[in-house]
Amino acid sequence: MPSYNYEKYLPEAINSVLNQTIPDLELIIVDDGSKDNSRNIIESYQVKDARIKPIFHVENLGISRTYNDGTKNAKGKYVAFIDSDDIWLDTKLEKQLAVLKKNDELVVWSEGEIIDQNGAPTGTTFTQFENGVKRKKSGYIFEELFFDDNFVFDSSIILKKENLPQRGFDESLKYLNDYRFIVDLARKHEFCFLEEPLAKYRIHGKNTIFNNERAWHRDRVAIYKAFLSDYNTVISKKSKAHLLFKMGCAYAELGERELARRNIFAAIRANPFGRKATVYLMVGLTGMRLMV
Repeated sequence: MPSYNYEKYLPEAINSVLNQTIPDLELIIVDDGSKDNSRNIIESYQVKDARIKPIFHVENLGISRTYNDGTKNAKGKYVAFIDSDDIWLDTKLEKQLAVLKKNDELVVWSEGEIIDQNGAPTGTTFTQFENGVKRKKSGYIFEELFFDDNFVFDSSIILKKENLPQRGFDESLKYLNDYRFIVDLARKHEFCFLEEPLAKYRIHGKNTIFNNERAWHRDRVAIYKAFLSDYNTVISKKSKAHLLFKMGCAYAELGERELARRNIFAAIRANPFGRKATVYLMVGLTGMRLMV
C-alpha cells in the first residue's frame, strides 16, 4: 500500500486489508513522506496488528519508488496492491487465491466499483470509467492494452511475486508507471478477470490524474516511445500505428502541433491499409485535438 497525504481515507483502506477472510498476510505500507497525520495513523495500527510492516520515506520519492520499495520487502509468495484511498471487499483475496490455486502463473484482477469521496457508489464500474468494457480482459491481453490507456484496476491485482517485471515500476514516469507495469506483465503472463467487483476505486479531487494534466501528457509521450522501442519487433502494424497516433494526440494536447502531425502521419505510414488510417489522416490534416 503506497501512502501519501491520504489521512482521510487511510484507516478505511487499512481495515479493508486487515479484515480479509484470508488472515495469513502482511500489509506493507510505504509512506512517501506524508505531511499530514498519515504516519501517526500507520503507527497506531502497527501497534495493534503485527501484520503491518511500515516503511517511511524521509522525503517524497514518488509513487514508483514507493511501489518498488514495497515489493522488494514483500516476503509472501503472492503480491497484491491497494492504493491508500481505495477499499478491498472482505473476500477479495480468498476468491482470487482460489483462482491462483488452479494456475499460479496468472495475473488475477477484478472489476471495481467507483465510489465518491464519501464512499458512496457512483453507479459506475472501473472498466466503464476506463473504457475497458469492450476490451479483452482475460487471457493474453498484451496488445489489447495499446488501444486504450491502462484499463486494468491496479488495486484489484494479485500475482506471484517471482513474476513481477524485472524493472518493477518505472521510476522515470510520474503518472503512468502503473500502465507500463501492466504492459510489461502482460507481455509474459496471461490475465484472469473476475467480473465481480472485489475492490472499490475512490474518485476525489486529489487523485493524481487530476493534479497536473500537462505532466500527464508528457508521461503519455514518454510511455508510447518506450513501448515502440521495447516492443517494436513483436507488436503488429496496427498496434504500432495506434501508438504513434496516440503520441501525436498527446503532443497536440501539449500544443506541439508539428510533432503531433509528424507522429500522426507516421501512424499512417506504419499501417497504410489499416481500418483507422482514414481517421488518422483526417486528424493529421485538420489539426484536430483528439484524445484516444
